[in-house]
Amino acid sequence: MSQQWTPPPAPSAAAPVGNNLVLAIVATVVSLMFCCLPHGAISLIFATQVNKKAEAGDVAGATEAAKKAKMFAWISIIVSVVGFVIAFILGLVGGFLSAIQNH
Repeated sequence: MSQQWTPPPAPSAAAPVGNNLVLAIVATVVSLMFCCLPHGAISLIFATQVNKKAEAGDVAGATEAAKKAKMFAWISIIVSVVGFVIAFILGLVGGFLSAIQNH
């Protein structure tokens, strides 16, 4: 009763590519909350392409899509937060000027 020895599968030559999907979802939610512009969806589109390209064997394309997803996510978060801060400051200035004018 001898069993055939099966060698373990060879490891993949390329390391798995991170898809940055969580960051893209956060960027989409932040951009919808603070700016009302869905520019975070661009990063979400690129993040969903990463796994499909990696499964098809296009590691370079998957890596590029992951980089674009991360870049657009951070751009979206920064633009949203800056827009929120500017709107908040303008609201404070407007309220202050309104209070001064009424007295």
